[in-house]
Amino acid sequence: MSEEPSQKPDTPPEPASQPQSQPTPPTTGEPAALPPGEPFEVAVLALQNTTLFPETVVPLAVGRPHSVAAVEAALSTEEKLLACITVRADLENSGAGDAKPADLYQVGTLTMIKRMERIEETMHIMAQGTDRIRVLEWKQEEPHLRAVVQILPEVETVDQEAVEALKRNVQAMVQEALALLPGVPPEVRVAIMGSVQPVRLAYFLGSILNLGVEQEQKMLEANSADELLRLAHGYLARELEIIRLRSKIATEAQSEMDKSQRDYILRQQMKAIQKELGDDEGGERAEAELLRERLAKADLPDEVRTEAERELKRLERLPAAAPDYHVIRTYLEYVIELPWRKSSEDKLDLKEARRILDEDHYGLEDVKERILEFLAVIKLRPDAKSPILCFVGPPGVGKTSLGRSIARALGRQFERMSLGGMRDEAELRGHRRTYIGSMPGRIIQSIRRAGVNNPVMMLDEIDKLGNDYRGDPSSALLEILDPQQNSTFRDHYLDLPFDLSRIFFIATANQMGPIPPPLRDRMEVIAIPGYSDMEKLQIARRYLVPRQIEENGLSARQFSISDAAIELIATRYTREAGVRQLERNIGSVARKVALKIAQREEESVSVDAADIHDYLGAPRFYPEQARKELPAGVATGMAWTEMGGEVLFIEATLLPGGRGLTITGQLGEVMQESARAAQSYLWSHATEFGISPEMFKDYGVHLHVPAGAIPKDGPSAGVTITAALASLYTGRRVRPDTAMTGEITLSGLVFPVGGLKEKILAAHRAGIRRILLPSRNEADIEDLPEDVRKELEIVFVARINEVIDAALEVLVANPPPPPIIPGNHPDSVHRQPDPPLTPLSVRQE
Repeated sequence: MSEEPSQKPDTPPEPASQPQSQPTPPTTGEPAALPPGEPFEVAVLALQNTTLFPETVVPLAVGRPHSVAAVEAALSTEEKLLACITVRADLENSGAGDAKPADLYQVGTLTMIKRMERIEETMHIMAQGTDRIRVLEWKQEEPHLRAVVQILPEVETVDQEAVEALKRNVQAMVQEALALLPGVPPEVRVAIMGSVQPVRLAYFLGSILNLGVEQEQKMLEANSADELLRLAHGYLARELEIIRLRSKIATEAQSEMDKSQRDYILRQQMKAIQKELGDDEGGERAEAELLRERLAKADLPDEVRTEAERELKRLERLPAAAPDYHVIRTYLEYVIELPWRKSSEDKLDLKEARRILDEDHYGLEDVKERILEFLAVIKLRPDAKSPILCFVGPPGVGKTSLGRSIARALGRQFERMSLGGMRDEAELRGHRRTYIGSMPGRIIQSIRRAGVNNPVMMLDEIDKLGNDYRGDPSSALLEILDPQQNSTFRDHYLDLPFDLSRIFFIATANQMGPIPPPLRDRMEVIAIPGYSDMEKLQIARRYLVPRQIEENGLSARQFSISDAAIELIATRYTREAGVRQLERNIGSVARKVALKIAQREEESVSVDAADIHDYLGAPRFYPEQARKELPAGVATGMAWTEMGGEVLFIEATLLPGGRGLTITGQLGEVMQESARAAQSYLWSHATEFGISPEMFKDYGVHLHVPAGAIPKDGPSAGVTITAALASLYTGRRVRPDTAMTGEITLSGLVFPVGGLKEKILAAHRAGIRRILLPSRNEADIEDLPEDVRKELEIVFVARINEVIDAALEVLVANPPPPPIIPGNHPDSVHRQPDPPLTPLSVRQE
């Protein structure tokens, strides 16, 4: 819009009608005012961002063509009168064109041009306000604005006493403001403090204060001195508060600078005095100065910085020989070096993350999918608290390497902390500084090594934590692994809150049983099962063999090993669910090949299954194989161990004249109770299964599980024990191609169990092709490899009578059978209690 830009005196002038400097104080030698009420025509100058008041003298710079034309028209008259009217506040910045009549207020000021000079294309005029005017009619817009105006009556005083009180209050506030603003010219002070007329004082204050167009226009349009002084008083009070605040801020800043200069001078003088006295502590003082510089550069939270500065002042007052000197110095170094606010930027490319996981690990598709789900959540909500995962699985299945892959996929630092055997809570929380040799806990130490506050931190072997009189580390982990609490974790050594919520915690465990339930509840458990023989072969071919070739200084041309040799090592020289022992044996073969090549006996060696005996000696393990024929009283079961699954045989024989149930084979309490429950159920349902009740009175039973030196326990052998006893009492043999697992109850129900994948893979390796499982474990079959699932017949049972019907063959001719002599079995089979049930097979009691 077309208007004349104008600014307050404290801003640089623009080429338009605007004030150029402070308004001149009111003078007594002013022109005679025109009589009010008589309309007359006059040229109009549009002002922007300012209002010109009566009885004030203001310099203006005029540069726009319309404005220049208006000034020239005024100068061409004898009176040199010009109407100055302000552009409306809501239209000040709406455009750069010339102002229109509708853009201006209706009330303005009639001014007389006292002086004019041209500098290049700009006219500089001195305008003195004479009267307030109101526009009655607009006459023209080109080449400049002209209007018919009427002079308004002078401002009247309604309440003389109120006006006088307001004037004195205004003068008092002005005096306080002038005391806070020492740069105000003396003539302004004299004009304000010596002003007698309240109206003139108010107009002058309105012209020098930066009130804004709307407020200034309200003062100009005020018709009484009472209203005018009240407006001036309110505006001045606001400005005075701003001046006070500015003065306070400036004083505080100056005090801070003076204090810093004073401290520096005193330190320099102290150094000089100590040097003169021969007590030169330059070394420790320089060390304190270095710590102060590092502290100033460190990005620390306010609470941490306050505590660090307090400790640094203590350090500066201590001599180097003081006991606390080195304690405080070490403490400050930890505080300064910790990454309180330093984070690494996450790389959340899910395709790249999948590529890294596939590159580092074979199989484990379900596990990879769950990891990618967590990464997707972090990508969609970066401010979300990091998840807390727990990888549970046998040794050697890749739990730790999965954590490294996650860190590589996220682009974060990786820190591993072994918790196995930890018994002291202070190892996690740190020791208080009152103890000699105290230091932070391992959590804070790991963060310091990582250099960022959001690493991937692996808590390895969390199920191996111990506890004693020094505390329970698992209780300390309750806070560390709780996203609602760990944002203000306090290490005993630091005694300062550190945010652990951005750390991606990953715990690993071999079994969930030893982990306390409250700690287990804080983690998202991801089960990592053991590998099948086919998966082990693929892992060895893709990862283990190339790694051993490189580590032993060989090349692919110098050393090769066949698939048959790898399978033989996996089955006869290792017994594990993972691949750690497999890699160790492949490495042993590679070292022997490296010896041959180094002695120049061979240039290249290809190892087949027939050569393995020469490299590794006789086989160490003979896995249980399915028996071609089972006598009555023998059933094939499946067991879960930390090393994977195993096949076991439950053997029972009758003892004529004996009493009760004799149990051998180092069976635990749970397994013994399952045996007694099986016998009680068969006794109570003897007629249903065609068993003579007299047999329970006339015969005792000896139940044995081979590999007697190996402890065994768990409820999942209940189905197998029941089948063996039913076979013994009825004389019907158990099918030799069938293995089974499941927990039983006295009411005849079959409950679900865990560790199915490992158990079924062990049965498949033993040549068994028919499996009896609890019906509520049906969903767990999806975890089996496809090639194994196709070769198995899986029968689901819900009650004990279904187990007996599916497991036992037809009745033999002459029951009861003779006692069974237990066969020879390897003593190295290690069986443990069943692992906890997966969420898909939760036991309902």
